This record gives sequence, structure tokens and C-alpha cells, in this order.
Amino acid sequence: MHALLHVGVHNGPMAALQIRDVPDSVRDLLTQEARRRDQSLQAFLFDVLAREAAAVRNRALLESLRERPRASGSGASADEILAAVAEAREARGA
Repeated sequence: MHALLHVGVHNGPMAALQIRDVPDSVRDLLTQEARRRDQSLQAFLFDVLAREAAAVRNRALLESLRERPRASGSGASADEILAAVAEAREARGA
């Protein structure tokens, strides 16, 4: 049997989403996780969607920074900055 998940938010200009053909086992796991977090399934799914949307925005921002043309003498690229930050974090942990 397949379940139907519905995330409905009706406060202001927001959409209601409906996901069809969700396996019962998936629905049950999501419901258990929502309970573990002391949330309704709707609140839990809303949080999941909001986190995913934030990650999409962050990836888009990083891509736009990587694609920016570098001005002459402007310093490090976004990739160079990210690499330097990763190195500094690694050095702190060592």
C-alpha cells in the first residue's frame, strides 16, 4: 500500500504540497522521526523542505561566486578561499 503525504501550510501566501505514492514504510519512518523530535509530521516535513531550500540557495550562491569573473589584482578566487578555510580548520583540529 502507498500513502499520501500532505504538507499544508495556510498562513499567508504559502502553497500546500501533496506527495503521492509514498511507500507506507517511508511514511512510517518519517512519522517516527517526527515523534522523536516532538513534532507533527507536517511540521517535520516543513522543516525538511525548508532545510533543502536553504541548501539549494547556498549552492546557487556558491556557484554564482565561482562563475564571477575575477578583476585584475582582486585577490583569491572563491575556490581558493574555500580551500584556505578547509586547511585552517584541518590545522586547528590537528
